[in-house]
Amino acid sequence: MLHRIMLLLATNFGLGYSRKAPGTVGTLAGIPVFYLVAPCPAGIAILLWGTIMLIAFWSATTAGRHFGVVDDGRIVIDELVGYLTTVLLLPFSWSTALLAFILFRLFDIVKVFPANWFDSKVKNGYGVVLDDVVAGIYAAIVLRIYLHFF
Repeated sequence: MLHRIMLLLATNFGLGYSRKAPGTVGTLAGIPVFYLVAPCPAGIAILLWGTIMLIAFWSATTAGRHFGVVDDGRIVIDELVGYLTTVLLLPFSWSTALLAFILFRLFDIVKVFPANWFDSKVKNGYGVVLDDVVAGIYAAIVLRIYLHFF
C-alpha cells in the first residue's frame, strides 16, 4: 500500500503519466499548492516546502526503483518542489504563478550548474529532486528581480 502511495505522489497524482511533456504537466500541480501555501505564515510555508521536499526524495527514489530508471519521465514530484522553490514566500497572484511557471520550466530545461551536476552525477531520488530545487532557486532570483522592477 505504501509503495502505491509513493508512486501516486511521485507522479503528482498521475500527472506524470501525460503522454506529452509530463514535466510541464507535472509542474502544473504547483499552482494550486502555491495558492494554498501563499497565505501561510513564513515558518509554516517553509515547513510545508521542506516536508514536500522530503516526501519527494522518498517517493522519487521509490518510483525510480519501480520504473527501473532513476529519473523516469513519469516522476514529476521534483517539478512540484522546484516550482514551490520558485514561489516560496511570495503572495499568490495569477501573473506571479504563470511567470514562475515559465521561468521554472526554462531553468529546469537549461539546467545551469549545479543543477546539471545533480542531474548527471547524483543517480538517486536526491539528484532527481535537487536539480529542480537549483532550477527553482535560479527562477526565484529572476522572478524576484522582475517583481521588484515591475
